Amino acid sequence: MIRRLEEYIDIVGENVIFSIYQKAKKLYKKRVCNINATFMGGGVAEILGRLVPMMNEAGIDAEWRTIHGSPAFFDVTKKFHNALQSGKINLSAQKKNLYLDVNEEYSKFTHLNYDCMVVHDPQPLPLINYYRKVQPWIWRCHIDISDPNEELWEFLKKYLLKYDIVIVSSEKYKKSGLPVEQRIIHPAIDPLSLKNKELSEKDIKKYIEKADISTDKPVITQVSRMDPWKDPEGVLEVFNIVKEKVDCRLVFCYNLATDDPQGMEIYTKIRNKAKKLIEKGDVIFVLGNNDVLVNAVQRFSDVILQKSTREGFALTVTEALWKGKPVIAGNVGGIPVQIQDGETGFLVDPYNYADCADKVVKLLNDSKLALKIGQRAKEHVRKNFLTTRLLLDYMDLIYDVLQ
Repeated sequence: MIRRLEEYIDIVGENVIFSIYQKAKKLYKKRVCNINATFMGGGVAEILGRLVPMMNEAGIDAEWRTIHGSPAFFDVTKKFHNALQSGKINLSAQKKNLYLDVNEEYSKFTHLNYDCMVVHDPQPLPLINYYRKVQPWIWRCHIDISDPNEELWEFLKKYLLKYDIVIVSSEKYKKSGLPVEQRIIHPAIDPLSLKNKELSEKDIKKYIEKADISTDKPVITQVSRMDPWKDPEGVLEVFNIVKEKVDCRLVFCYNLATDDPQGMEIYTKIRNKAKKLIEKGDVIFVLGNNDVLVNAVQRFSDVILQKSTREGFALTVTEALWKGKPVIAGNVGGIPVQIQDGETGFLVDPYNYADCADKVVKLLNDSKLALKIGQRAKEHVRKNFLTTRLLLDYMDLIYDVLQ
């Protein structure tokens, strides 16, 4: 779907669009390249899928490339991802060599003749080691690195020292002792994307029926990858507590990213744990490989959960808030930036299942409160977490680094 910048005027106002065009003038004829791990699945791909076309429309020559990794490479980088979010890892020479070899091989058939490079997340981080650095390089980290595995961090830091700027999503992710300049840029969603655009009641109903979600009970939903940090097992435990007080249904609207080999294993585990509830129709799994379907499921739901135990930012929270839904989410990572507890949603200790369940029950039993919170949430996102603001932030960043 091709969207023009002027289509955002009714959402963000004329001044924002005017500011985008004015700032872009300073970057005319500048060539910017973004590199990440995958073209689809996950928040980074979604961000780049809109940010890059918007840059080009504004007048910047922007491109998007993906590193060519093997299944073994993505298995290793998934372990890196988990370890950077405080997990354990056996950092063997074999893992290091595979990681570096894929990046070096990519450099042998990929020319990077740009004015500025933006490298996203750990997968392509060491690419900088295999090019003659003739332009600024920026590392954009989308995950929670507040407490990384020390051995892995020391290994990766050697490559980080070659970068000009590191961008993170929260103040708590900044690393003391790292001499590279560190800045905060919050991620954002595209309000006109298929996943976030307004839907008619007729369309919502059509997609809910297509997903075989019965409409006879209130619905609690978590939209996320099947990932241990999203805590699907904990979501199931919370639902079991809620169901004792309110007759309702749980929907796991999940997806499986191409750079996440762990997903299918977790999906199978959760389905086995929920087998009896699935048979009764109380737990439903919906494959979120259709953006309009995800949109409809979020809009149909009465309460949205994001009970993550670690989270870089959680665009699924942003999406739900934008749809005016009451969200209960883990008080971790970048989520507290988005949710003002008790005002635009509720923050919970992700390990306190009883408290989380109590808040779900409260919202299910008080539709006026749910509506009020949802309305505040949408306005909070409009002011702070839409892709037009992200574009402005990136233009400022690129201009600064090119000076």
